[in-house]
Amino acid sequence: MALQHQRPDRTPRDFWAEEAAWTRLQSHLGCPDRELILQRLGIDIRHLRAEEPPPREVAPGVFQNPWGERFIQQPTPWGPAREDLPGALSQACRFEELEAFPWPSPDQVDYEPLRRQAQAHAGRALLYGFADVWQRPALVRGWEGMFVDMVERPAWVHYLCGRFTEYYLEDYTRAAEATGGRIDLFLLISDLGSQRGPLISRAMFHEFVAPPLKAMIDRIHQLGARVLYHSCGAIFPLIPDLLALGVDVLDPIQPVGPGMAPENLQQHFGGRLGFHGGIDMQHLLPGASPAVVQAEARRYCEVLGHAGGYILGPAHLFQPDVPPDNILAVYELAP
Repeated sequence: MALQHQRPDRTPRDFWAEEAAWTRLQSHLGCPDRELILQRLGIDIRHLRAEEPPPREVAPGVFQNPWGERFIQQPTPWGPAREDLPGALSQACRFEELEAFPWPSPDQVDYEPLRRQAQAHAGRALLYGFADVWQRPALVRGWEGMFVDMVERPAWVHYLCGRFTEYYLEDYTRAAEATGGRIDLFLLISDLGSQRGPLISRAMFHEFVAPPLKAMIDRIHQLGARVLYHSCGAIFPLIPDLLALGVDVLDPIQPVGPGMAPENLQQHFGGRLGFHGGIDMQHLLPGASPAVVQAEARRYCEVLGHAGGYILGPAHLFQPDVPPDNILAVYELAP
């Protein structure tokens, strides 16, 4: 009902957390069973995962996934947390190096677990995917290289984004087939915003980002599902463009500046665009009291969800520096 912009009996809820945050919450609750915790919190969505090839160590402490994203694991008191490095193609000097990279294929993915997961969560809404068609190509290329390429070597950017798009078009099709069309939301990602505004101009957005987004959005709709689009940052100027492309639900509506405030989003896009997240991860959740967190969760539910169209959750995955009591507070008194 919320996705159809109708008032549900209560605001639907989602839960995203880094592994270290999960570990801290499980320890706090004395409960090793994550499904039981999700049930306790009244979470309505379950995130499905296929089995992908694992990352490999390419240098001491440096890991690379099949896409060429590289990262290290920074220690925290609750377990390691990923920190990205310039990717495998950050030093590429010739287009042929992009073509020669061993790009992954959906043939390397086992989709059978999705069937079992969908059956196990027959009464829940289902979310799948991690399709990023611009930002993750930039991580493989290196952010600086990607921004220079958009000006000096646009064909490189189109090629990289095309490789990711081609993969995820097939990946999402196979996921839908494996679950018998049970997936309600497919995640589509590309961070477009800084703390102050968009990272790129609207002209660059329409040249490099909009075409692969449109291809993914059209495929998701053809599969009978809705698009949950993720972009951090102050992206208010680009929201009309995302809406025109067919985005159904916008995540994580990071509260950076008045443009991303729930009242402003509701005023400009309420009834036409769904919203997911919003509970501040930078300042509120790590440092406020549970009572203040509860009040903010109620505010988002009332402003964005009074007539449907809102899914309660954090403005990014819960991080390990968030006290467990504040994670619980997001959901305890929400309407």
